[in-house]
Order: sequence, then C-alpha cells, then structure tokens
Amino acid sequence: MSKRFLDLLRAGLLAMLCSISPALWAASLQAELVDAQGQPLAGAVLTLRGPLGAEAEPLSALMDQQAKQFVPNVLAVRSGTRVAFPNSDNIRHHVYSFSPTKRFELRLYQGTPSEPVLFDKPGAVVLGCNIHDWMVGYVYVTDDPWFAVSDAQGKVQLDSLPVGSYAVSLWHPQAPDMLPQAAGTQVLGELQTQQRFTLALQASTVVAPPQGPASAFGDAFKNATRDAAR
Repeated sequence: MSKRFLDLLRAGLLAMLCSISPALWAASLQAELVDAQGQPLAGAVLTLRGPLGAEAEPLSALMDQQAKQFVPNVLAVRSGTRVAFPNSDNIRHHVYSFSPTKRFELRLYQGTPSEPVLFDKPGAVVLGCNIHDWMVGYVYVTDDPWFAVSDAQGKVQLDSLPVGSYAVSLWHPQAPDMLPQAAGTQVLGELQTQQRFTLALQASTVVAPPQGPASAFGDAFKNATRDAAR
C-alpha cells in the first residue's frame, strides 16, 4: 500500500470526522424546574452526567456580596473550582461556612480577598456573614460535568452537549436534608429537548432570608449538616 494512498485515506477519514463531529455536540436541553404544586423554582440546580468520556474542566467562579446579600443566592460549580468572594458593598463582611463539604472563613474585609476558595468536594455549602446574620448563600458543588441554575421563571438552558443518554440530578436549598434528587435518564438528540422536572421540597428551610432574623443562617446550616451528623 503506497504512502500516497495512505495519505489520501487519512485525509478522507479526517474530513469525515470533521463533517460529523459538530452533530455529535449538537444536543441542547431546555428544562423547567417546578415544585409539587407546579410553581416555578428559582435557584434550583440541574446537573447531567454522561455520555462516558465526556468531561469538563473546573473553572473559576464568583460569589459577590451586594446590598448585604450574596449574589447569586445559589452558585453551582464543578468540583475543583476556585471561587472568589468580592465584597461590592461599602461596608465590611465576614464570610464563613461550617458545612462539612467546605469549612472556611474570610475574616472581616472589604474589596476582594487575594486568594479564592477551593471547593474540592461535592455537596452543598451554606454561607453566612458573621456581621449580618440574615445573609445566607449557597454553593452547590457537583462532580457532574454539565450543570445550570434555574432563573426566576424556573428555566434552565444547556447547549452544545454531546448527543447521548444522561443521568439527571436536581438540587434546591429546600430539598429534604439539602441532598440532590435523582431525576431519571434523559436522552438528548440533535434537536433541542424540552422537559419539565419536579422537585420535592421541605418548606421549613430558609432560602431567601428576610432582613433581620438572626436564625436564617442557623436554620439553613442545621439542615445542611443534619445528614452528616447521622
């Protein structure tokens, strides 16, 4: 077999792979996340795992502090992500977490700490401020390579996914014991898939704390650590 023939064969195979590879990454999912009464859920996390061999690298992320609130209220990140905690207020904050997934403390500060915080284990992390007790935020850390947080209408959009079958998981700060919920398998093809997912919620959990009660962080933290203490 001549070298010229092998070169032509390789070129043909390369052209074929280039022509089909965009289709292999043409899947997209538009999901609606609702509670048991069919009401849209903001701040819910949807994660996808699969197909085999398809992975994503952890990225950097940001959890801001604005108007004495964590922004966003729910941040989803991949395991291994470093999260910066800038303080955009003109007052100082003292951010901390006692959650088993990630314990850390950023002592009283303004501006942006020089070192971001590494979130290296999957699970839910409840954030508080030692100065403003009503401030509660959540970092949801996942090993799944694809994920998104729902908007105010409970909508999630994931694009440029490999065509294939995915295991779906759902999470929300009001989930029982703040644990993720398996939501079955979703097959994604070349056309956009639309799906509605329902989450079971625990009404007593604080999600968007009001200005005032000092128990907001304590209630959320107690719920986050209940399962770990068993």
